[in-house]
Amino acid sequence: MLFNRVLITGTNGLLGQSLVRRISQNREYDVLATARDDSPRFEATSCGYAPLDVTQPDEVETIFQDFTPNVVINCAAMSDVAACDEHRNEAWAVNARAVKRLAKHCRDTGARLVQVSSDFVFNGKRGPYDEDARPDPVNYYGRTKLAGENAVREAGRSHWAIVRTVLLYGTGQDLSRSNVVLWMIEKLSKGEPLHIVDDQYRTPTHVDDLATGIERLVHHAETGIYHLSGPDLVSIYELASTVAEVFGLDGSLIEPVSSDFFEDDVERPPRTGFIIDKAKTKLDYDPRSLDEGLRDVQASLQGFSSS
Repeated sequence: MLFNRVLITGTNGLLGQSLVRRISQNREYDVLATARDDSPRFEATSCGYAPLDVTQPDEVETIFQDFTPNVVINCAAMSDVAACDEHRNEAWAVNARAVKRLAKHCRDTGARLVQVSSDFVFNGKRGPYDEDARPDPVNYYGRTKLAGENAVREAGRSHWAIVRTVLLYGTGQDLSRSNVVLWMIEKLSKGEPLHIVDDQYRTPTHVDDLATGIERLVHHAETGIYHLSGPDLVSIYELASTVAEVFGLDGSLIEPVSSDFFEDDVERPPRTGFIIDKAKTKLDYDPRSLDEGLRDVQASLQGFSSS
């Protein structure tokens, strides 16, 4: 049996963990999980693990020589918008230059590259967006992600796919950074008031839906750009209110504010969200509603606390 040798980067993050769980269960894949940590933050049961910093050329070259992947899924990213604005060299190194290097290795070896990107490549004036919409980022994070996308295309060959997603949420093991839903749950559980913007709109995405979409894309050897997100366009304030409702927390703690309430904040696109018809048609992508997604988060948090 010919194994698909799948190299996944950034596997200690939310998406990386979900992808490893999803893809390593499938016996047609031989998976190598990588991240910057010396060891995995998750239980690496049915895959190998190796430390890898994608910004280090020698480490990347060694992994390609030793593992010889046919598919590379790049989840390694710096995705904190404010941190990217503040630490621009680091953001560019991870989100743009490292992608260019991965693309070059893939081109040289004939491997397929799947790059994970973001709704922040758009300016947010005309969302929700389909795959043909023209990118126009409004902040440095968005610019680095678009540069990464362009590097993937320059890899030549039709061996690439770009998967864009929106406002990822879900649960993982020992995550180094939280996500918006877990942060909201934590604050509301402590009875802390929240100021939440009501003039930014997104289609929040459950991480397991995104992982399923990527696995199908790999399985069907699809190329080009795919938009994978949740189906419901909501304001961040509506998201917080739904979190409070599903988790039985006090919604009166949430105060809606406009984006200019946060004076020092980095500019964010007001209205993104995705049209996911292409993914539904070609990948049979069927993401859970926001309500279902939040109930799944609730179930896994209860699972963590009881185990």
